[in-house]
Amino acid sequence: MLPAVSNIKRNTVAILTALAIALPAAPALAWGQREQDVLKGAAGVVLLQGIIRETKPNKHHNQPRYENRPRYEQRYEPRYERQYEQPRYQQYAPRYEQPRVSVYNTAAARAFNSFSSSERRLIQRRLSSYGYYRGGIDGSFGPGTYNAVVAYAGDQGQTRQLGSTNSAYGVYDGLIN
Repeated sequence: MLPAVSNIKRNTVAILTALAIALPAAPALAWGQREQDVLKGAAGVVLLQGIIRETKPNKHHNQPRYENRPRYEQRYEPRYERQYEQPRYQQYAPRYEQPRVSVYNTAAARAFNSFSSSERRLIQRRLSSYGYYRGGIDGSFGPGTYNAVVAYAGDQGQTRQLGSTNSAYGVYDGLIN
């Protein structure tokens, strides 16, 4: 098995460094035998460390692991680059969503808007006094009024009555009277 490229580079740099230190020291006549021996020893240590690194198995080296799975068990597990990104195989899959209906186009809204302005404000006041409505008493139908009416009807057991305009009148009449 060939050593990794990074190991070869590291060993080459170590050898060249040792040679760069040892070669100019060899002809130096001003140096004594002790200095030259120290230099040779340092170069030898560097070379031995490189050899030991090459022969020693590296336990922390990340090598790919191969698992023998039967073909029917192999699954595509997408990697998400971002938290909100969909997997690639689902990106173009058809999505079946229920169409969203605006609160202004519901039967509860049509029934509410058929009352007079003073009656609409009275309905909002009653919903507010019962703790369902927290908005301003303006007599206009919006998400706050819709949520309050649905919560009130749910507590009264009249949720199904908000499905049609005629039966929604019964919910509002209970608030007015």
